[in-house]
Amino acid sequence: MAKWLITIGIVLVALGLAWPLLAKLGLGSLPGDIKLERKGFTFYFPITTSILVSLLITLILWIFRR
Repeated sequence: MAKWLITIGIVLVALGLAWPLLAKLGLGSLPGDIKLERKGFTFYFPITTSILVSLLITLILWIFRR
């Protein structure tokens, strides 16, 4: 359990450091991401980005578990 917590912590730190680079890739503004802007209200639901990240994480975990 402790190894998993340390691993998750390291991954989160790495993602935090890589966040500016990921923003330049266009994640969060892909076609299919829903963004509604009204006066005094903004709703953002990154459905396509969420699916892409989920597939990427699934692929990485599948490779490591082989």
